[in-house]
Amino acid sequence: MSDLFSDASLAIIERQVDEWLAKMKSEDEVILAIDHGDPDPAYRARWYVRMKGDTKDFITVWLTLGQRTLRYETYVMPAPEENIAEFNENLLRRNDKLIGAHFSLGLEDAVYLRGELPLSGLTESELDRIVGSLYAQVEQCFRPLLAIGYASRFMNQ
Repeated sequence: MSDLFSDASLAIIERQVDEWLAKMKSEDEVILAIDHGDPDPAYRARWYVRMKGDTKDFITVWLTLGQRTLRYETYVMPAPEENIAEFNENLLRRNDKLIGAHFSLGLEDAVYLRGELPLSGLTESELDRIVGSLYAQVEQCFRPLLAIGYASRFMNQ
């Protein structure tokens, strides 16, 4: 097991993430807002990166700084209303192609895309890859998953 990062080391990482996210926002018009939210008591800090999507109106990536890892996740969509087995099979097949993230079911069976990175591997380019990958995956899967999980709503369109 890796050693816990000290408070001083975590403070440095927190400042770096702030700087990297600010730079990302200044260079990418898709990023609409970056907020540094109240941390969960179990974690050091939390950021919200809100982006304008094409297939989904908005995509928000939550980044949570822990003592050993940076956790990241985005809400994809609510639980499907129909074709649940086909929907879940689609998610599992998508998981097989992902690196560094996975689809999972969260509260109320809502679909999330989540991952975790050891702090020892956290760099500016890795943070950019994480945010960009979650954004791209949501953009790619959102409409196909809607078509499966809410098929009857789209039959007459």
